[in-house]
Amino acid sequence: MGKTADLTTVQKMTIDTLKKEGKTQKVIAKEVGCSQSSVSKHINREAKGRKRCGRKECTSKRDKRALERIVKQNRFKNVGEIHKEWTVAGVSASRSTTHRRMQDMGFSCRIPRVKPLLNKRQRQKRLAWAQDKKDWTAAEWSKVMFSDESKFCISFGNQGPRVWRKTGEAQNPRCLKSSVKFPQSVMVWGAMSSAAVGPLCFLRSRVNAAVYQEVLEHFMLPATDQLYGGDDFIFQHDLAPAHSAKSTSTWFKDHGIPLLDWPANSPDLNPIENLWGIVKRKMRDARPNNAEELKATIKATWALITPEECNRLVDSMPRRIAAAIQAKGAATKY
Repeated sequence: MGKTADLTTVQKMTIDTLKKEGKTQKVIAKEVGCSQSSVSKHINREAKGRKRCGRKECTSKRDKRALERIVKQNRFKNVGEIHKEWTVAGVSASRSTTHRRMQDMGFSCRIPRVKPLLNKRQRQKRLAWAQDKKDWTAAEWSKVMFSDESKFCISFGNQGPRVWRKTGEAQNPRCLKSSVKFPQSVMVWGAMSSAAVGPLCFLRSRVNAAVYQEVLEHFMLPATDQLYGGDDFIFQHDLAPAHSAKSTSTWFKDHGIPLLDWPANSPDLNPIENLWGIVKRKMRDARPNNAEELKATIKATWALITPEECNRLVDSMPRRIAAAIQAKGAATKY
């Protein structure tokens, strides 16, 4: 971005605000996301009182309000669809002008965040759980072994539809997309503590109670020796049918393993969800050609997870619980 004209209205306002706060041009450029020369030109232009040259805008304030209404009606439309609706409303503008006006309003095209949908009863249980655990210390959370399954796709480029949103609207319900559990892909089971990660298990079939108990026998038990030795620990898993089956509960009782009570539909409270995200980001440039190459890449990336990363994630539990209480049991940003 080399010209002041390339800056959006929001960027210009941000530059002005940061300048008043006494920030340097280098810091301002980094925070705004533009070149330092663009910041310098804008500040000098404002200081000299010079106005932007060129022809007047072809759209009025009324046209802009109409455009904002169209965008907010459905955040998942692409620029072409939004431009078509805007022109149908009687506005004479090009597709590129439509895009510029949306940027001037502060809209950016982003990958939508995924948030679990919670009913009233689930929110109440999450809130009660969070209030019960709010006084747990970091030492107590370090005794918890967190576990979860995750899917990995051979193609990492397909990230689905994008959404138009402004700064601060990432958690806006109209800017979120629903998550779909267990689509066809390579499924992986893993576990972690505050000290390190355990061994991975690649799931070959649908996870029922019998399959899950085999995973526990051959992967979870070795992980406990690796992560805790002979020390006490608590095992965490979600309320998936295979996890909450009676035979699975009996398996844990027979092996004398205590379980952490866990609220339903709460991936945002589980730090291993963020660990999966770290692994997938590290694999972003990987292009495996088949399932075996994908598994090898996952294993290699999983092995690179450091104890510091694990400790940082588990140390976030008090903050996650505080956020859940503040949200009165609703899903949080984690």
